[in-house]
Amino acid sequence: VQLQASGGGLVQAGGSLRLSCAASGSIFSINTMNWYRQAPGKQRELVAGITSGGRTNYADSVKGRFTISRDNAKNTVYLQMNSLKPEDTAVYYCNVPSVILTTWRTVYDCWGQGTLVTVSS
Repeated sequence: VQLQASGGGLVQAGGSLRLSCAASGSIFSINTMNWYRQAPGKQRELVAGITSGGRTNYADSVKGRFTISRDNAKNTVYLQMNSLKPEDTAVYYCNVPSVILTTWRTVYDCWGQGTLVTVSS
């Protein structure tokens, strides 16, 4: 299973970006898809998550500004980031805790390569 993230870049404070992450491989189903981020010198933190049924959760620091969504048919998760702040600067990673393959094998803890988001003040 491969996760390919895209959409990062440089944006001014108050601006918006949309991240995408597509999972590929012999995938039968994915339940939860997450976005994490890691700022320089800090630990990786969970930003948002979404289940296949559409249930979402967010870190307090991004509630009301970020929206996670997904396209189950495309095995793709999105993160719409609005009202960006300099403290949102980080490498953003997509994560899938478990994937059921078409062979009925389960693969655990898959990570994308990360995409850099830089917010200037």
